[in-house]
Amino acid sequence: MNNTKDAIQMKISNVALFLIIFWTFGIYAQIDFVNQATALGVNMTAGDLEYGSGISFCDFNNDGWDDISIATSFGNQSEFFLNNQDGTFTRQNFSLPNDNVQGRQIIWADYDNDGDKDLFIISNLNGNHLYNNNGSLVFTDVTAASGLPTANIESWGASFGDINNDGFLDVFISNRDENLVQPNLLFLNNQDGTFSDISVSAGIHLTSHLSFCSAFFDYNNDGWQDIYVANDKDFNENFLYHNNGNNTFTNVAPSAGVNIAIDAMTTTIGDYNNDGWFDIYVTNTPIGGNAFFKNNGDNTFTNVTEITGTDFHSFAWGAVFLDADNDMDQDMYVSSSMDGSIPALLSAQFYTNNGDETFSTPNAGFNNDTRISHSNAIGDVDNDGYPEIIVSNSNNESVFLWKNQSAQNNNWLKINLEGVVSNKDGIGSRIEISINGEKQYRYTLCGEGYISQNTNSELFGLGTNSEVDYVKVTWLSGTIDYLENVTANQILNIVEGSYPLSVTEEVFQNDFNVYPNPANEVIKFHSKLPVSVIEIFNQIGSRVYASEPNKSEGEVNMGNLSSGVYILKIQYGNTLISKKIIKN
Repeated sequence: MNNTKDAIQMKISNVALFLIIFWTFGIYAQIDFVNQATALGVNMTAGDLEYGSGISFCDFNNDGWDDISIATSFGNQSEFFLNNQDGTFTRQNFSLPNDNVQGRQIIWADYDNDGDKDLFIISNLNGNHLYNNNGSLVFTDVTAASGLPTANIESWGASFGDINNDGFLDVFISNRDENLVQPNLLFLNNQDGTFSDISVSAGIHLTSHLSFCSAFFDYNNDGWQDIYVANDKDFNENFLYHNNGNNTFTNVAPSAGVNIAIDAMTTTIGDYNNDGWFDIYVTNTPIGGNAFFKNNGDNTFTNVTEITGTDFHSFAWGAVFLDADNDMDQDMYVSSSMDGSIPALLSAQFYTNNGDETFSTPNAGFNNDTRISHSNAIGDVDNDGYPEIIVSNSNNESVFLWKNQSAQNNNWLKINLEGVVSNKDGIGSRIEISINGEKQYRYTLCGEGYISQNTNSELFGLGTNSEVDYVKVTWLSGTIDYLENVTANQILNIVEGSYPLSVTEEVFQNDFNVYPNPANEVIKFHSKLPVSVIEIFNQIGSRVYASEPNKSEGEVNMGNLSSGVYILKIQYGNTLISKKIIKN
């Protein structure tokens, strides 16, 4: 009897083990990336520049199809590939003046809000160049006229954001001066096609820290864009510049727990655990490995690298979050400057999100991913809702275009934004979707990762769900657009203010409301919790009103303020929010 019982139990155990292996293999086998650079028309090399050249997956002609731009080594023109609207590409010649530079980053941004993408090429050898797009992909070098530096300042990367929520993109330039002289620079957009250097008054460090790149994002969800900076070498700590809401910043990296001192290369931002607080991934050398910082939602971060299993331990450079199989959580891909000849040092790695704040390393394709790689970016070449990865390689080897050929068993939603009061590109917007109470979040960036730029579209995996309960977009202006019962497998274009929340909906969504807006003399506020602080700032960042009402309902008299646009900052409970208000 016991032998029979043992045999039955053994059979049950074997079946259970088989099902676990089969189920696990079945899940992971669905993810499959294949290099199709040649087949899709992007067979080119960026040269052999030490530490690599930048790459962009941005739709530069606004036709709804992601294009590819690649910075190159000195003496070569930057490379541009136009999507033929079928997932294949045709090389373009834009005849850019002064474009034979040693390019580090290549980034598209509509800095003048005229509806077309302008181009910024960063060089650490030949000076940076800003090109204005006339709307027909004809470009003029406006670097000098814009007020940006024309001399070489050994720049490595740039990112765009809107530090004062005025609807125009500002720019942070990361400089890597090996003589340790040239600091980073922050330029404020003057709303007339020019920029002003506000680095000193804004509180940006005044000495060199060998910075590779930066990213604008809102780490504490207060409605103001903060800046995280990756600094090279173990004698330089990374910076987290907290936006004070008045055109000044305070480095809070030590108190936030992100002041790591390593060979920091990337500033990769995403929400890997779908809690609405954006996390940071920083790449490094094998000494110490990479660093993954989980946002705790209380102005601090926790290093979860070991817990998540993402330390990598190789010479890591670019990294990007993406939902490769559209299963409703963000996976990650990391590039390396190792070629696989040393088994202990990874040449690249794909990490799949297990949904429990850990990652695994399944076989996900990526055959022969053994070139010396640096920057990478994501896009969707054929608008099928499944993201691809473009990788720039050194050693005169061709780029990788990793086509996503995963089994398309899951649904998706792609969202494009167009600002009206906010900047035209919708940079700095927070997108929230919900399906049966399960939420996902994205944050729109312009210049992120290691000298890279991802698609301007935000991709959401929906699993097997055919409908999204709601999509909520919070713009930097404070405007909220809210859509319900959104069908899956579509590209959703949202123009700011097209789907406004009603007063009742906004109170429900934010637990706070201020009205009327625009206002004549008085605005009223209503909150579920007592409001402890109310401040109003003008467009140059000066505080023009302050009070401590300590009540959940009340009024603010704006009668003594001139007509115009103001920023209202409110603190209630542990929440600090910002809203743009208009005084008639």
